[in-house]
Amino acid sequence: MNFHNLLINWYLQNKRDLPWRNTTNSYHIWLSEIMLQQTRVAQGMPYFFAFTKEFPTVFDLANADEEQVLKLWQGLGYYSRARNLHKTAQFVANELNGVFPLSYKELLKLKGVGEYTAAAIASFSYNEAVPVVDGNVFRVLSRYFDIESDIALPATKKEFTALANELMPKDNPAIFNQAIMEFGALQCVPKNPDCAVCVFNSSCAALQKKKVNLLPFKSKKLKVTNRFFNYLIIEDVFGDTLIQKRTAKGIWHNLYEFPLLETAEIAGFDFVSNAVQKDILSLYTIISMEDCRESTIVHKLSHQHLHIQFWKIKIKEKLQNGVNLTDLKVFPFPIVLYNFIEKEEINSQKNVSLR
Repeated sequence: MNFHNLLINWYLQNKRDLPWRNTTNSYHIWLSEIMLQQTRVAQGMPYFFAFTKEFPTVFDLANADEEQVLKLWQGLGYYSRARNLHKTAQFVANELNGVFPLSYKELLKLKGVGEYTAAAIASFSYNEAVPVVDGNVFRVLSRYFDIESDIALPATKKEFTALANELMPKDNPAIFNQAIMEFGALQCVPKNPDCAVCVFNSSCAALQKKKVNLLPFKSKKLKVTNRFFNYLIIEDVFGDTLIQKRTAKGIWHNLYEFPLLETAEIAGFDFVSNAVQKDILSLYTIISMEDCRESTIVHKLSHQHLHIQFWKIKIKEKLQNGVNLTDLKVFPFPIVLYNFIEKEEINSQKNVSLR
């Protein structure tokens, strides 16, 4: 069919040189696909190199400590991916002797591997004729064929999967899948694509009908929850501070944080001060408390907006289980907290040099 010929020719001329495209190693392909979920290639690339250097094989990843994996993942977000990655590596290493399942259906049984990731691994590693369907594919096909089906509905995914399967050359599914994903990432972009230079500009139905910016259609809007986090940066007489592990299910599971006071709205000094003295630090003598206004931030996650304030508190006594400030960076933190730690470290060094 002319569609796949044009698409593949475009790909061969315009594709990016990405490390996971130069191999059929299922471990590397699986690693890259998990990392690139909800993540841009430019952001994910350094993490791919870091992981393949630190964990050259699935056995190395399986034998790593979870905190080591989370630390290396720090800043990539969606940390459940890292935890699932680690568990799947352990399963593949210990139960499958380090060999990834050899088919799409078997790959689907792995933790953290959905239809898209299984299709990507199966086609790129084993050249199995299964189409990949992600946001890029939705966009390309909906525009080219003028499909107005709601991509938020499960039935629509089946519709696009069937269409992609029909278009895909069965003798070379891997290159077709790579091509349509790359075309959506580089050419048929979400906003203001340059249709004048598109290889499909004479046959794209959406372009002819002036509907390019209307497709794909998605009805469901994600409800965003606002949460208000007050992090307490406690410093004792020896300069040690206090951190805790987030063990509850939810965001940042198994990452570290400072003691947290969550409030229903942005909190003022008096409210936080009273809460700290009555409950959190009732056994200690507070010398001073400071609102770090310059570090206040709104950290946006896909489904939550976190309004984060930092409060510096000095106490007279020694903390139980205190952590030296210089040791903080070895722990896996959410990136917003890690950035705060780095900023404080830089400020501290500046202050020392000015003395």
